Amino acid sequence: MPIPFSINEHSYLQTITSELLTDKKITLTIKRDDLLHPLISGNKWRKLKYNLVRMQQLGKSELLTFGGAFSNHIHACAAAGKEFNLTTHAIVRGPQLDLNNPTLKFAQQCGMQLHAVNRIEYKQRHDEAYLAALQTRFPNAYILPEGGTNEFAIEGCKELAQSLPEHDYLICPTGSGGTLAGLVEGSSNKINLLGIAVLKQADYLRDEIRALSPKAKSQNNWQLLTQFHGGGYARFTAELWQFCQHMQNQHQLPLEPIYSGKMMYALWQLINNDYFAPNSKIIAIHTGGLQGLEGLKYRKLV
Repeated sequence: MPIPFSINEHSYLQTITSELLTDKKITLTIKRDDLLHPLISGNKWRKLKYNLVRMQQLGKSELLTFGGAFSNHIHACAAAGKEFNLTTHAIVRGPQLDLNNPTLKFAQQCGMQLHAVNRIEYKQRHDEAYLAALQTRFPNAYILPEGGTNEFAIEGCKELAQSLPEHDYLICPTGSGGTLAGLVEGSSNKINLLGIAVLKQADYLRDEIRALSPKAKSQNNWQLLTQFHGGGYARFTAELWQFCQHMQNQHQLPLEPIYSGKMMYALWQLINNDYFAPNSKIIAIHTGGLQGLEGLKYRKLV
């Protein structure tokens, strides 16, 4: 049976060349998942794909999810609603909506219905009673967790891992843990997987990843590195931002400093410090999220 919701998933593999990589005898390729679709890109599409299939299987006609005001997930779900003619809702951490915010403005332009809640209510987003009340309020809605991570999201990320050419290391930025869990599920146990945590105090994510991936429970070929958060989620240093600009100018690799930028900056440091053996083949996943640059400009952070 064909999947009713689809986009072209054959994203570009970009090889990076530099003196550092030559000196260290490292082959580095970027899986340009940011180029999957102009608006629904990266791991957000990978996570959405089988959730949309599940939504249809359950006979639901609307999609409801959660996110902050600058959420890449909100942006992608709104775009998917427009692309596939779906009614979409977002429970947005408020308490007020700033409709000049570029992410929220885009979501509204796509037809997404935004429901602002205060931070106390937003904290209930994983609570079963709260979710049941939302289901009663929106009976036709398929409720998707914040960030899109659940068992169906894993399937899309698993497919991504299975589509890649031969490599020794696979690396991705890690927020909720879903992408890394899916990559573990789809990879041979001979592959070394690294997740770069983008938020502070992320050690708890190891248990989240094991809960999402049966293979992660039994295999030790994956690691979550928590020392490269750059100050915490949505925080970054001047050095990181300069690195992102350098990668754009030198390698035509656009990065934002929240997810893929932190991953690439961490990877560059690891390579420089001889973390990888000579002749290692590394693939890094660009998980998209470039719409976040508009939010950073709006907040005058870049």
